[in-house]
Amino acid sequence: MNKKLIGIGLALACIIGFGSCKPKQSAYKSVYEAAKEREVEENTTDNSSAVSKPATTPTYSSSNESVRKEKVTPVYESDASGLKAYSVVIAAMAMKPGAESLKERFGNDGYSVILARNEQGMYRVIIASYDSKDQAVAKKNEILQKYAEMGDAATLKAKYGIPFNDWWILQREY
Repeated sequence: MNKKLIGIGLALACIIGFGSCKPKQSAYKSVYEAAKEREVEENTTDNSSAVSKPATTPTYSSSNESVRKEKVTPVYESDASGLKAYSVVIAAMAMKPGAESLKERFGNDGYSVILARNEQGMYRVIIASYDSKDQAVAKKNEILQKYAEMGDAATLKAKYGIPFNDWWILQREY
């Protein structure tokens, strides 16, 4: 009889113990909500600062422009001939549908955007590609200046979904 009571007591203690371990809220949900709050705060900060400051685009000479080296391959065979040694990368994305969407948005603006994939599986969205670093830097500055004249940073980010202050030059490795 004592053993039965001890067994029932242990079983009841386990049920109560494990039953109280349930999370009150999903860990993913709390992280997501925190990230959304930060995004809203950043957007309100960006909007207030964008009103008071005119949109300016930094220009870089090719000598001090930073270059990242990667081995990339074009996603589509039709883009293979357009991918040169130096490319202007406007975004790096993990998912192909997001990269294709961005390609379409800039394609609607008249650019022949190339999608390339690096060895880690990241998609590089390339707006221009040239044989020399000087040409790539000049084109990057030209395109950024054009978009700076169209609106402030917050407006551009809302329309295209990417920040316009972190474009970079990719040197293709073979």
